[in-house]
Formats: sequence, structure tokens, C-alpha cells
Amino acid sequence: MSDFRESIDIDCRPEDVWAYVSDLSHLPEWQESAVASEPLDADPVGVGSRVRVTRHFGRRNIPMTMQFTEYEPPRAWSLEGIDGPVRSHVHGEITPLDQGRRSRVTVEVGFDGRGIGKVLVPLVVRPQIRKELPRNEMHLKDRLEHASA
Repeated sequence: MSDFRESIDIDCRPEDVWAYVSDLSHLPEWQESAVASEPLDADPVGVGSRVRVTRHFGRRNIPMTMQFTEYEPPRAWSLEGIDGPVRSHVHGEITPLDQGRRSRVTVEVGFDGRGIGKVLVPLVVRPQIRKELPRNEMHLKDRLEHASA
């Protein structure tokens, strides 16, 4: 299911990490390929909630609708792509460290291609994410540690 898995330790409480990562409006702040993110439902975020994320892959901006399939504050979330040529599967976990004073964030990402996505996934998406995912986690760490400093 997942093509990539990365973990990083962050000097921030799990509740604070959760508050940031579960607010998907922050995606473009810490994920390099995320251009925009907008909720598609008026209800509070939970399992079944949808969000449209536009990502830049290669030379294209690709909008995709994601749906939460898991939402367990402040511990875990999963999102599945439900439309578009590139459908991602994302699972994230936040593990408390040092009696809850710090956190380990682990993100797993996988992709399926439909139509042109069958070409984009192996040639563009996977190589880009292989480089980007560790940098995204560093951006997340920097954002959270500097916000609480």
C-alpha cells in the first residue's frame, strides 16, 4: 500500500502537532508539492470528510479530492484519493515521546494512477515524493518548533 515511509521527532506536544497537521489549510505551508487545500464539507472534520488538494507534479498542477478514512485525534489519520489521475493513500501517526513533551510523526504515502496517472505515477510522482517527503517532515518540524519557541 505505501511506497514511502518517513518519521521525524519534533519538540512539540502531540496535541499541538495534531492541531497543526489536522488543519489541512496548513498543507501548503509544510508540503512542497501542495499548492492549495480547501475543505469540501461544512461539517467538522472526521471520517468521511473531504478536501480538495491541488499538487504540483512535474509541470502540472493536479487537483485531487481526498477523503478521511481514519481520524483519531491526537494519534492517527488516513486519507484516500477518490478522484483524479493520481490517487494517493496517506497514513499518519503521532507517537508521544518523553511523557508527551515531544512527538514522533510518521507518514506513509502510496499512489495509484488512473488514465494519464498510470504514466505520471512512476515517471514523475514517485521520484518527486521520494525526494520531497523527508523535506516535508523537516518543514513540519521547523514550523512547529519555531511556532512554540
